[in-house]
Amino acid sequence: MEYRKIIHVDMDAFYASVEQREHPEFRGRPLVVGRPGERSVVSAASYEARKFGIRSAMPSVKAARLCPDVIFVPGNMELYRSVSAQIHRIFHEYTDLVEPLALDEAFLDVTDNKAGLSLGVEVARRIKQRIRRELGLVASAGVSYNKFLAKIASDFRKPDGLCTIHPDRAQAFIEKLPIEVFWGVGRVTAQKMHALGIADGAALHACSQEFLTRHFGKNGRLYYDFARGIDPRPVMAVRVRKSVGCEDTFDYDLTEMADIVQELRLLAEKLERRMEKADFRGITLTLKVKFDDFTIRSRSVSPGYEIMTAPQVTELAEQLARSPDLFMRPVRLLGLSVSHPLLEKPESFASQLDIDFPEFVD
Repeated sequence: MEYRKIIHVDMDAFYASVEQREHPEFRGRPLVVGRPGERSVVSAASYEARKFGIRSAMPSVKAARLCPDVIFVPGNMELYRSVSAQIHRIFHEYTDLVEPLALDEAFLDVTDNKAGLSLGVEVARRIKQRIRRELGLVASAGVSYNKFLAKIASDFRKPDGLCTIHPDRAQAFIEKLPIEVFWGVGRVTAQKMHALGIADGAALHACSQEFLTRHFGKNGRLYYDFARGIDPRPVMAVRVRKSVGCEDTFDYDLTEMADIVQELRLLAEKLERRMEKADFRGITLTLKVKFDDFTIRSRSVSPGYEIMTAPQVTELAEQLARSPDLFMRPVRLLGLSVSHPLLEKPESFASQLDIDFPEFVD
């Protein structure tokens, strides 16, 4: 049987590493992409900062408390996009089957690669070497015969990792995995699985497809296949965007509905510009609200027509904002997003956990 050769490349601490590359005085020092202050959060953290327990989405004040010497930099998305484009140009020198997942990660199908290399791991090694040599950055890569396993493999031995999961070792490897690392298993699903006695891949493998479908709906078939090392999804060179959104964190908490509505109108205009730039329209609008205690609530509406203009967004957002019992606390952040395009294709999803099973991988 001929297996596909799939690589998942994941840049190590991408935003922070770009900043350290651009500013040599920051190298080797704990660095956070984000602004200091009570109303800011960490967008990315260098590996030096992570040693202190600093993580993405953490309030900046907590990061500063964990590491008083941490360096805050505001971030430069234009620069990160430019560097990402350089990385992707390297990918495309080896294959046209490149599926971007974010600025800092992508799947590559190198079964028939332009370099004529027979081993996927050799393609991955060359890509890693070129990224380091030409761009001064470090990437980790996972290689296997499907996307599910390649994605998990890229998390091994970070940073600068290179891991291959062979078909003949895959089943033993999968059965050792904690259930939290399986794609599609978030916090709530993991809790439900544990309640059913499913804590790892071996327990998941022991479940019938009927049992998993009964408890987890259509995702039950997905879990059933993953537990057996089955993932037929191809690497898609063109991905269908699932949503477009924007959000703002305010300098002071909003308590009056008039102020909330005004901010929603400004967000609607910003969202219209982003949808126009992305040539995107969808049929569902979602309002996200973060309160002063960092709790988050959301409301969605599907009006039955495509949403594409600021007036449409404003009307629907104001409708959602008047939902009973939504604004029970002062508001720290508002966000709006449009999702569910009429022509939609499945998109991969993943969850990550620090794991290490070296006896099953190369």
